[in-house]
This record gives sequence, structure tokens and C-alpha cells, in this order.
Amino acid sequence: MRAARGGDTLAPVETPPANRLYYGDNLAVLRDAISSESVDLIYLDPPFNSNANYNVLFSEFSPGGGGGKSQSQVLAFEDTWHWGNESERAYAEILKSGNTQVSEMVRAMRSFLGVNDMMAYLVMMAVRLLELHRVLKLEGSIYLHCDSTASHYLKILMDAIFGARHFLNEVTWKRTSAHSDSRRFGRNTDTLLFYGKSEQRTWNSVHAQYTEKYLKRFRFSDPDGRKWQDDNLTAKGLSGGGYEYEFEGVTSLWRYPIETMRRLHRENRLHFTRSGGIRLKRYLDEAKGAPLQALWDDIAPINSQARERLGYRTQKPLALLERIIETSSSPGDLILDPFCGCGTTVHAAQKLQRAWIGMDITHLAISLVEKRLKDAFPGVHYEVHGTPKDIAGAKALAARDKYQFQWWALSLLDAIPYQAQKKGADGGIDGLIYFREDKRRTGRVIVSVKGGANIGVAMIRDLKGVMERENAPLGIFVTLKEPTAPMRAEAAAAGIYESAHFGGIPRIQIATIEDLLAGQRPRLPLAESVFRRAERENDRVQEGLPTLLSPPAAETG
Repeated sequence: MRAARGGDTLAPVETPPANRLYYGDNLAVLRDAISSESVDLIYLDPPFNSNANYNVLFSEFSPGGGGGKSQSQVLAFEDTWHWGNESERAYAEILKSGNTQVSEMVRAMRSFLGVNDMMAYLVMMAVRLLELHRVLKLEGSIYLHCDSTASHYLKILMDAIFGARHFLNEVTWKRTSAHSDSRRFGRNTDTLLFYGKSEQRTWNSVHAQYTEKYLKRFRFSDPDGRKWQDDNLTAKGLSGGGYEYEFEGVTSLWRYPIETMRRLHRENRLHFTRSGGIRLKRYLDEAKGAPLQALWDDIAPINSQARERLGYRTQKPLALLERIIETSSSPGDLILDPFCGCGTTVHAAQKLQRAWIGMDITHLAISLVEKRLKDAFPGVHYEVHGTPKDIAGAKALAARDKYQFQWWALSLLDAIPYQAQKKGADGGIDGLIYFREDKRRTGRVIVSVKGGANIGVAMIRDLKGVMERENAPLGIFVTLKEPTAPMRAEAAAAGIYESAHFGGIPRIQIATIEDLLAGQRPRLPLAESVFRRAERENDRVQEGLPTLLSPPAAETG
């Protein structure tokens, strides 16, 4: 079932829509489409250039020195923010917002930091955090995922916007294994800044599994085999005092009143030691696990062998978002991720029976989330807003940003983008579709996308050359403009690919955007899903073979 697609405009609503993806700048979407106090839980993992030289982030801004770049969330894998006109406008908005505490804090930050990339990031985050505070319910919670690059500044902003009294935890997640660094300690952790909007937030206690070392404490067993460990029953040294009396010949200051002690004795929950003491039995089968603390080192990161790996550089593990959602929301609640990326938050929310809203500024991310949802939850219903729904919208997107148009066009074919950024040679490959030819061979379809008005037969010849170079059996040429007769003839001359399982398929097919929007798709073998592809990718890593989600390798159909 294909997801319903909405229009290009964002209409304000009284109640925020559930299960929707928004393509566009999250600031505009928040202001235009999400109503106040309507979201139960917010998770955001805003991009930042963590790999940059830290000192460079504080270099003073000079006109012409990068101010012309996109000032919003720049690209899926290019997480850099720069000071420019949009940053200045955002700064002015904050000063006029009427929130004196926030405006004074941001003004002080600018005075201290100067005008540079770091300040641009903080200003652009401040205007978004103000909107996120507005849409969050009084009993809601927010988790801001960051690292040591700017976590200290972000906490100051969060204190100003959500209130220092509503700060709950600075959760530390061990995101990678050990790192070696000749001049400092390895940086292998991320930070989650956890805030509530009021004292009435939703909270579900979570317990982690006991470690093997802790389980060894349950060294005693009852005759029926139940394992237990003993615990102190005295109140000595505890604040608040206890109950002093004699019980079974032992006089002490006990934690429980005598009625409770008698009940525990009847239930065989007291351990009488050889030295004449009395201790409490704690049974393993009744233990909930260790209460979850602020150090999370039990959730594995997305590495080269992770089953859920999609090749999205900033992808977070599903277990991380499941823990956050289970702890701070209830089934049916609405979860919001304004930087949804490859859709881990959306996936976790859908799995845990929550409603969700995801936002991202790249079609690359939106199309990947769509694939992920359809693979993981067949028949799932959701809507996508902000993407083209007709030829006029497609032409406008192509004129505005050819790369976003390219990624959107690839999503119509369920193709995997070959290159997730706007720089670097692509070798004539815009996207790939993988299919299983047999148990051992994986075939690839090379996809070339053209959104310009000047197309010709030479482009079909180029696609044919790329297919021969990459040993790919099939190719698709996607065009916004109607192809010429010589182009169609050249495609037909490429011949037929004979497949044992799928029959004869034209080696090169031409697909117009108009046809794709009408649901007319090229004839292709059954494609592998993104997740199944990721699983096979991990199997190859374990076998020491080249990967296939990377630029095309040797294995082809």
C-alpha cells in the first residue's frame, strides 16, 4: 500500500496530524502546521559538524566567507551551520520574542562567542527550541541528542527556554567502542539533555538487565530451586530512623514494623544467619532488573555489522529510541522528531503504537523513511507533505534544487541514492535498485535522473556506457521532459535482458516524471527491501566481502 501524499502547502491545524512526514525546514513546519501544547514527547538529534576543528567553529564571520551557503539544516550528511543573513534574522526574532530570559541569554552568548559558526548554530537552534517548547504538552518531555561539541551551550539554552528547574538528566550514551587519541581521552559518548515542561510529565520506570557479575550474588536456593540473595534488614545509619524491638530472639533497630516482620517470616522470606542475625531474602524471579541510571552503555551503536544499518551516517540504534519512547510516553501518545533523518524515531514510535510526526529538509531522508516504514510495517498508513504532487511541483523543485529533485525522483522508483551529498563525482550514477537474480547473485539497476530541459540521445548512450562499465544488466533514464524519438530508439537498441525468473526485460527503459506520478513504473525484477539489503550487507562484512550499499562493487547480476 503506497502512502498517501499531501499537497505542497502546509495548512495550520487545530490538532497536529498523526503519522505524517514533512519535507521542508522544520521551523516553517512547526509554525505553520503544529498547534500549541499538542505533542507528548519530542526527540531531536540536530546536525552539527562534530568532526571540524573545534577552534575553526569560533572563527569570526566575514562577508563572502561562507554566508552564501544554505543557512538551514544544510544537507543530510553535511552537518554544518554558518553565520549569514538567516542567522541575523533569527537573532533579531529572538530579541523581539518577548521571552526576556531567552533573549538576554542569547545576547550574552553572542557577546561572549562572537559571530561565527558556533553562534550561528546556537541561534538557529534557539528559534526552533522556542517552537518546540510551544508545541509540547505540559506533561510532555523533550530529549535533545548532542555531543561535546556544543552540549554545554545547548544546556544553557534549554535552561533558558524550558526552565532550569525542569532539567531532569544529562544522560550519557556510549555510542562507540574505544577510540585512540595521542593527546586526549577518546571521545566515545553522546549526551541526551532530558527536560520536562512541568512537574506532571509522563514517566514509566525502566529497568536494565542485571550484569553477569550481579547475578552471581543470587547464590542461595530454596528447596524448590528459587534463587535468592540476602539483604540488610536493620535501619542503622539510615535517615528517618527505624523500629526498635526484639524479634525471634534478636533485638535491633529494624527497617520494618513488627507486623511486617511477622508476615515476612510466614512467607519464608527471612534468612537466619549462622551468626544469629536476620536478613531479608530477595528472589531473582521477582527482581525487575537494575533501575536504569543516566549512563547507558548497554545499547550497541550502529556499526558495520549492525543488522539495522542503512548506511545513513548519523543513524541511531532503534533500541535507543525505544527506551526513550517507552520511558516518557504511553501508547497512543504523539511523538515528534523535527530532524528525523533516516527515521529511527518514526520506526520506534510506530512499533510501540504511538502516533508520530517526522520532519526533514532533504528528500533523501524522507524517501528513506518511506522505504523503511513500508519494509518494516506492510500496509502502514501515513502521509507525506511538502513533496511535489504534479508536474508543476516537480518543475518548481527541479528549478529550486536539482539534487533535491533527484532524490525525490529516485523515491518514486524506490531507488537507493548513490550519493548523499551535493559534491563529488557520481560516475554517471544517480541511484541504484538491487534485485536477487538467484541465491548467490545480486543484480543492479543503474538509475540516471535528468531534471533539465536539454536532454538528448547522447544521455542514453552515456547511461549504456555506465552500465557496461559497472557490469549492470539494467538501466532506467528518468526525465522531467518528454524524451525524443531518437532517445527511445537508442534505448530500444540496447536490447533485452533475459532473466530466468523474470523473463525478458528491456535493458534500458525511459521513465517520465509524469508517468511515475501517474503510477506507471518501468518493468523491473522484484527489488530487495532496504532492510533485507542491509542484512545481506552485514553478512558480507562478516564474510570479508565487499559491501554493496557503497559505490558498486564486483558482484552483479
